[in-house]
Amino acid sequence: METQPLTLSERKELLALARTTLEERLAGQPRHPAPDPERFPCLHQPRGAFVTLHARGRLRGCIGTFRAREPLYQVVREMALSAAFNDPRFRPVTAGELPDLEIEISALTPLVEVAEIGEIQVGVHGLYITRGYSSGVLLPQVAVEWGWDREQFLEHTCEKAGLPMDAWKKGATIERFSADVFSESDPEGGKVTCA
Repeated sequence: METQPLTLSERKELLALARTTLEERLAGQPRHPAPDPERFPCLHQPRGAFVTLHARGRLRGCIGTFRAREPLYQVVREMALSAAFNDPRFRPVTAGELPDLEIEISALTPLVEVAEIGEIQVGVHGLYITRGYSSGVLLPQVAVEWGWDREQFLEHTCEKAGLPMDAWKKGATIERFSADVFSESDPEGGKVTCA
C-alpha cells in the first residue's frame, strides 16, 4: 500500500496529540482519546514515526521506530513519551520544561533497500544502515541541516551505527525511507518530503 502524505489537519492533530500525551503523563492524568477514525483515517493506518524534541533550539530527545504494526497516532504517542523520558542521552523531561519544548514529528514510509547509491536523494531520503548487530539511522532533514552531500550522509549514518565511516562501501546494508516532517512551529512542513 502506498503511503500518502499527511494533510495539514492530520499533522496538527498528531502534534496536539504528542503534546497532550506529555502533559498528561507529567500531570498523572489518563491518556488522551484516539483521534476520530472517520475524520482522520490516515492516523489509524500502521506507519513508523520518530518524535524529536527541541528545547530552545537544542536537541532534547529523539526516539522512533520503523515498526508499522500499530496505528500512526499510537506510535506518535509512544515515541513522544520515549523521546521525553527514555532517550538515554538526556535526563527525563520535567513539567517546567514543557513550555519551552518544540515537538517535531517524522511520519515514515516503509524501508526500501538501496541497490545503487544514486537512488539516495539528499533532503528526500533518510538512511538506515546495518551490518551485523550494528545499526544507525538518520532522518532526511539531518543531511540538509548539516549541508552534507550523499557520501557524507552515508558516512555519518555509518558513524551513528558505530561502524567505520566507509562501512557503506564494505558490506553494510543500506535502506532508504522518506518522511512527512513537520513541527509545532511549521505544521505545514516546509521541510516535508515524500518519495
